Amino acid sequence: ITIGNGVTSIGYGAFENCSGLTSVTIGDSVTSIGDYAFYNCRGLTSVIIPDSVTSIGDCAFRYCSGLTSVIWNAENCTSAGSSGYPIFESCSNLTNVTIGQNVKTIPSYAFYNCSGLTSVTIGNSVTSIGYSAFYNCSGLTSIIIPDSVISIESAFSNCSGLTSVTIGN
Repeated sequence: ITIGNGVTSIGYGAFENCSGLTSVTIGDSVTSIGDYAFYNCRGLTSVIIPDSVTSIGDCAFRYCSGLTSVIWNAENCTSAGSSGYPIFESCSNLTNVTIGQNVKTIPSYAFYNCSGLTSVTIGNSVTSIGYSAFYNCSGLTSIIIPDSVISIESAFSNCSGLTSVTIGN
């Protein structure tokens, strides 16, 4: 699926349970991704969140078990799911997350319970990592937090495999 540049919002449950969906390109004019928008799209393997996105609803990518890679370029996204409804929850095969160079905040609960996550690259503009952003990411063994980060709110709670943390200045 390619979501064109004329689209500004992906609504509630827009592609929910589309298990055959393997690829999605989200246009640069999309500012919001609604609750359950791609919920249970088990065939989806990668997603790029464009810099235009400012909010992502509850469970937007929950149970996308085929998802292996996320590129998060959402520069001004401060709302991404909630404590009971994280956006990437139980994406057990998600192994690689890249936070883009212009992103300022990694929202709370963003990658909650992504137990297969082994690699996170955080861009040099990130200033805050939200509460439980990487909660229970037990596959994560090391993380490098850049100099730009000034606030970390219990972001790595219950990351039982985490053995190496490098924090910038």
